[in-house]
Amino acid sequence: MDTKQKKLIRNSIAGIIGNVMEWYDFAVFGFLAPIITLQFFPNDTPLVGLIKTYGIFATGYLMRPLGGLFFGYIGDKLGRKKALIISIFMMAIPTVLIGLLPTFKDIGIYAAFLMILFRIIQGLSVGGELIGSISFMSEISSHKHKGFLSSLTFGSAIGGLLLGSTVVSILTNILGDKTMDSWGWRIPFLLGIFILLIGLWLREKMTESPQFLSIQEHNTQQPLHTTLLKYKHRILHLSAIISLTTITSYILFVWVPTFLSTIVKHHIHNALTINTISMIVLLFSIPLAGYLSDIYNRKKIVIYATIVMILTIYPIFMVFQHGTYYTVLIAQILFAIIVGFLQGPIPALMSDMFPTHIRYTSMGIGYNFSVALLGGTAPAVATWLVEITGNLYAPAFYIIFFAIISLIAIIKVKEL
Repeated sequence: MDTKQKKLIRNSIAGIIGNVMEWYDFAVFGFLAPIITLQFFPNDTPLVGLIKTYGIFATGYLMRPLGGLFFGYIGDKLGRKKALIISIFMMAIPTVLIGLLPTFKDIGIYAAFLMILFRIIQGLSVGGELIGSISFMSEISSHKHKGFLSSLTFGSAIGGLLLGSTVVSILTNILGDKTMDSWGWRIPFLLGIFILLIGLWLREKMTESPQFLSIQEHNTQQPLHTTLLKYKHRILHLSAIISLTTITSYILFVWVPTFLSTIVKHHIHNALTINTISMIVLLFSIPLAGYLSDIYNRKKIVIYATIVMILTIYPIFMVFQHGTYYTVLIAQILFAIIVGFLQGPIPALMSDMFPTHIRYTSMGIGYNFSVALLGGTAPAVATWLVEITGNLYAPAFYIIFFAIISLIAIIKVKEL
């Protein structure tokens, strides 16, 4: 392996390490939400306390668009490397501090306020981390490997999700529920210090994107002003393209396990095991689709995957409701593969929609507003649709609606 290849591998790992941290925290907070409720809202009923806990969790999503603007400016004016170093600081330090945070028993309501503050900081960071990673990875890649390397940004997010769920599961099995409720819940957050140290070490050694360096000296434009003046329609176009991947990702991993275990008539036991297996399948499907997008046309892969989603999502929900454990497992694996082929080509395709000098800002606005509006709300909307219609297939039609929007948008996309 020559020096150039070693440099590319080191830069690639540095580029995606923050996504691992982001989704590690996502999994840890989600799995530990009931315990966090007991520690920070002990006077509430379990349901009210859990709602407040998830409300704090959702606060991070609301801050993503602001984070996209903040880091977009840094990334487009000062460089991808500086933005990514700042973002991993702002993401990892609050995670570790949550592990050290005094509980309601120690400092009362101030504990909840501090938790909200930490989630706000993390939300700002997350709003810039993934987009910075996509910008950087697409810019350090050669054209023939751009799809594969860029897809690792989405793939690393799934890796972080699996890492977080694995850590919580192992600790729960070793320490037991009582110890986890008492102090063991802090350990997964404190372990974030290792990702912080490794991430900072890698990002200090990473080299700046060649594409950014080539325009840095002559880049006198203000990225937000230029973006809103010349590219606002393309930002809306981007939001429409990723609407389907955003909704299906959150429905697949956040909502479907609850749907299978509590909502369908014939409850599926071990739904979380099915979910874990489907995540592993997705982890490999995303880079495979990215690799294939370097060989075949990116647009066509996303178009075909979207059409397959439209044709199969209703039968998949039919299996969810009437199938056995193994048929449900097969259906969710199929769901994961389709989502993987939707996601794999998207990072490179998004990057190609915008020029270098406003890429970070433009993608940050389009992507984060879509995730804030559609991603964080998807599980709640799916549940609401089932409740008001009494139809367990309603979420499938919800997905089909946005699949049609996404299909029209991807057909009309024009790469630079």
